[in-house]
Amino acid sequence: MTWTDIGHIDEIPLRGARKVKTIGGCVAVFRTAEAEVFATGGSCPHKGGPLADGIVHDRKVTCPLHNWVIDLTSGAVLGADDGQVPTYPVRVEEDGRLLIDLGELRLRRSA
Repeated sequence: MTWTDIGHIDEIPLRGARKVKTIGGCVAVFRTAEAEVFATGGSCPHKGGPLADGIVHDRKVTCPLHNWVIDLTSGAVLGADDGQVPTYPVRVEEDGRLLIDLGELRLRRSA
């Protein structure tokens, strides 16, 4: 895995998100009310809405454009027959630093 430091967990509020620009493209990083952290592709598959601007609830995010709901654990669009957002491994270090594995992101961008 190619772990890259993307900031501190305190930079993302509970039930919030932020967009992270990486060498492989933009990623949305989410923090749930229980302080779980997830990372997905930055855009909704419906109309490209910015997922980091969405509403985080439970382990889901609602796209701010048309209310599509995405499961943060799998990237699946809930209630739709198709649609998927890529997900990326992310972890929180003991000191609160967030690390994301960009290896898969780079592979997808080069395909």
